[in-house]
Amino acid sequence: MTIDFGTLILNETPDAVVLTTPDGVVVCWTNGAEAVFGYTSAEALGRRLDELIMPPPLRGEGAEVLRHTLDAGVASYESIRRAKDGTLVYIDSSSKLVRGDDGQPAYILWSKKDVTQLKVLRDAKLVEARYDGILDSMPDAIIMANAAGRIVLANRQAEHLFGYPRGHLRGMLLESLMPERFRGAHLRHRAGYAAQPMVRPMGSGRDLYGLRSDGAEFPVEISLSPVDTEEGALVMSAIRDISERKLFERTLQEKNVELARAVAAKDRFLTGMSHELRTPLNAIIGFTGTMLMKLPGPINDEQNKQLRMVQSSARHLLSLINDLLDLTRIESGKIELEVAPLSCRPLIDEVLDSFKPQARSKGLALEFEAAPEEVTVRSDRRAVQQILMNLVHNAIKFTNNGRVLVRLAKAVVGQRPCATISVSDTGIGIGSEQRDTLFQAFSQLDAGALRQFEGTGLGLHLSRKLASLLHGEILFDSEYGVGSVFTLALPLEP
Repeated sequence: MTIDFGTLILNETPDAVVLTTPDGVVVCWTNGAEAVFGYTSAEALGRRLDELIMPPPLRGEGAEVLRHTLDAGVASYESIRRAKDGTLVYIDSSSKLVRGDDGQPAYILWSKKDVTQLKVLRDAKLVEARYDGILDSMPDAIIMANAAGRIVLANRQAEHLFGYPRGHLRGMLLESLMPERFRGAHLRHRAGYAAQPMVRPMGSGRDLYGLRSDGAEFPVEISLSPVDTEEGALVMSAIRDISERKLFERTLQEKNVELARAVAAKDRFLTGMSHELRTPLNAIIGFTGTMLMKLPGPINDEQNKQLRMVQSSARHLLSLINDLLDLTRIESGKIELEVAPLSCRPLIDEVLDSFKPQARSKGLALEFEAAPEEVTVRSDRRAVQQILMNLVHNAIKFTNNGRVLVRLAKAVVGQRPCATISVSDTGIGIGSEQRDTLFQAFSQLDAGALRQFEGTGLGLHLSRKLASLLHGEILFDSEYGVGSVFTLALPLEP
């Protein structure tokens, strides 16, 4: 049996030995090269060496090494190379130019030794000397890794978090601490971070999961910080287990879904019931009106009084139902606004005309003080009318003596030019202790002196909602026992 000792020696050498053409095409790939880089001889032959093992950001370095070898005949260096599975390895490399019989460059012989673990030990000594004992006093799990993604230092919190004994994490790949489905993407993100290292605070970036030594997964939050050393750049990661927070968020989300379903069911119920109730109420109001007009026949004073009570109660209930329906539409986002240029004065005149009988019956003066110029807003007519009716109605309801004055003017409100429609009264006023709840739904002024006044508690709440939809606001000022001023401010038509 003839033994080719040269081939035997090359294939039994644990280091990667590669022979390429002068332009870097592989012509010989040993068993050691397959062990270090993962490519078989069949996969490597005929391909450029830098395309096989050079990380894309370092392609320029590979070309420079090739040129230096051709010029000087030899080269040696330590750097990072990439294996077939994407793993980065530190290699101690040397290259030698082989010339042919004619003296021209024929081949380049490369010898590459995997020194990844040696590099880890060197990096570990550096960071231990710099951070000895400090990292163990920190509350978060801290891991420091080199450019190849190998862990060079882990504090006790990190070992406890991932379930490894003391010192066992050193030399491991970062990707081994996360579920397999995340490893490929993390390799790409790690390469991108190495190209542009920067501080990434806790809570930013992607959702990540850790993998304990027993195979259990848990959600984590990670911050990253680059650390410069004499041996090159390292990355320090602070890691937190956020399992409890994720559980709380998931529970809260489930509760929010349940709440949304309940609100939707409530909205459907209110909408359906409002329509169902308005039909018989309109019939009651219509029939009592017909009887009060004495169209079916004469009625006595007592019957007139009773019918007017029925009619008033029906109108009050219809008003409540309409307010509920409008509020439901607003909160469900289904209210439709018809925004168009709107002249304020004619609308105010119309609203005041409808309230004059009510003010007259209480002996109140209902007055209007108009602006000297035309005031136009871009808004929804029905919504503005409803707000004004609520404000005027409240002013008359809570005023027993004096007057209700409506003023139309232009003013700057919150640095915006606005039309202001203020409704002032000489009524009972509002105490300071009641102002915080004034605009809440179903809130009423319930002090002893005020319980005589009926109300649904929806008028001001609904008015503020409508004003907000119109990009306006409602302001108020009041003094108990003197009176109140409510002002609707709407952006002027440009």
